[in-house]
Amino acid sequence: MKNILLSFCFIFIFCFQLSYTQEPSHYNWGTFTKADSLRGYLSPPRSCYDVTFYHLDISVDTSTKSIKGYNLIRFKVVNAFQKMQVDLFPNMKVDGIKFEDGTTLKYTRDYGAVFITLPSELKKNTEHQIVFYYSGKPQIAVNPPWDGGFIWTHDKEGNSWIEVTCQGTGASLWWPNKDHQSDEPDSMLLSITIPKGLEDISNGRLRSKVDLSSRQTQYNWFISYPINNYDVTLNIGKYSHFSDVYTSSDSSKLTLDYYVMPENLKIAKEHFKEVKTMLACYEKYFGKYPFYRDGYKLIESSHNGMEHQSAVAYGNHYLLGYEGRASSEVGLKFDFIIIHESAHEWWGNSITSKDIADMWIHESFAAYAEALYVEYNWGRNASLEYINGKRQNVKNNKPIIGPYNVNHEGSGDMYDKGQLVLNTLRDVINNDSLWFGILKGIQKKYAYQTVDADDIINYINNATGTNYDYFFEQYLRYTKLPLLEVIITKKGTETSLKYKWNADVKDFRMPIKVTTSKDHFNFIYPTTKFQTMKLTDFDPKDFKIDKDEFFCGIKILRYYIDPKSSIDI
Repeated sequence: MKNILLSFCFIFIFCFQLSYTQEPSHYNWGTFTKADSLRGYLSPPRSCYDVTFYHLDISVDTSTKSIKGYNLIRFKVVNAFQKMQVDLFPNMKVDGIKFEDGTTLKYTRDYGAVFITLPSELKKNTEHQIVFYYSGKPQIAVNPPWDGGFIWTHDKEGNSWIEVTCQGTGASLWWPNKDHQSDEPDSMLLSITIPKGLEDISNGRLRSKVDLSSRQTQYNWFISYPINNYDVTLNIGKYSHFSDVYTSSDSSKLTLDYYVMPENLKIAKEHFKEVKTMLACYEKYFGKYPFYRDGYKLIESSHNGMEHQSAVAYGNHYLLGYEGRASSEVGLKFDFIIIHESAHEWWGNSITSKDIADMWIHESFAAYAEALYVEYNWGRNASLEYINGKRQNVKNNKPIIGPYNVNHEGSGDMYDKGQLVLNTLRDVINNDSLWFGILKGIQKKYAYQTVDADDIINYINNATGTNYDYFFEQYLRYTKLPLLEVIITKKGTETSLKYKWNADVKDFRMPIKVTTSKDHFNFIYPTTKFQTMKLTDFDPKDFKIDKDEFFCGIKILRYYIDPKSSIDI
């Protein structure tokens, strides 16, 4: 009876954890379900093993819009276990799961989680593998790439054109895996069998192309680096291909391969010349392209685009800006999709957030990379024009960091507000040599790893010797901008400047540049309590805050006092 009670208590505690393990938040994110926790929480059946290799082998049936195949999952045992969780959307069928010795394994399903029971307990630090057979019709993306799923369309000649996007939704919508961003395989083999006459372009290097029959061809792609699950992709169609080579600053040669719709071959050859400039820019600011062995590919897509590792999807219709528009004039000087999605090779692919709640690490830095691309080509003033053009898009509706353990992103402000915040931090640090060293340093320290917000923030604190926890707490975990309140009063020849921060974070203390003499900016160091500064022969109308370099709320009150008045300033 005692053992039964203990087992019941364990089950109760485990289920309670699954449903309620979000970290405390300053924002009410609403109610989350068990399904959310099963996807987002690193429960014991997930954290007990570390994936080292996947071999995903599937055939694609264009007539039935279905797929069938298996995924070989090789893993190392972190903690001894007999039951493990692998993820696969409930609409997909499990056709059988086998252990490495051929034993058929028992399993149960709960929402998108498949709980597999091994023949016996697996010992810590041992390595094993299972083969997971499955089939079905993966969900169709309604609004790709924002909605996850398959895209079954046709090119202008009527040929099948098939793609998949699954960021956020989860790679388990189309293949079984440990669908949590914290665990990436060290390498992966991707085998895609398709109707003869079509071509598949996937991640990594093409190892072989095999004619399986008069009607089917198999493409085998090997990925030699760690890869996050949502980056794994296929692109099936009839493409025209051309290639080039980029030479890095250390003379390393990087292959560039481009796959486009045949009717766009001529324009693509001219338009994609921007890739080399992009690579040189990001090499300067972030370090060399992270996936040299696997090369760089840009693949025309029917959707806007996606940062699939070494196989970036491009769907900007060969226009400048984003689909031909931008928030500033300088934004029409480059192709947004090439620049933004390629930035994810560093921010998102080489460095990946452990939890989707920290997707800002991908998107804020990739958005800031756009501004650095402008700075690289057209200078700092143009970069500030580009960055501040994004202010109009900021909603301040939800925190940028989302709730942990439930597979939920933060606010879409992680793009434009995130870019403005990083630009603000650069100017708060006020040392470009140090700032750019930090960007490269983060890339070097965490290359091919998964990280969380604390990793990034602690790195910046250590590199600068300054605690910026207050800065990140306010900008990323609260919705409101910090508000700089200023009261500037002139009486005779003397001017009084009173200032403080109004912020959610009690010890918010961000330095900021203001004019303390006409047209001359200096730092002041506000806290959340009023401070006073005396100025001589300074007119309140000449007081300005450096709004180009600092992103915050501003409230200024200006007063003029009769010198004969008894009012003290």
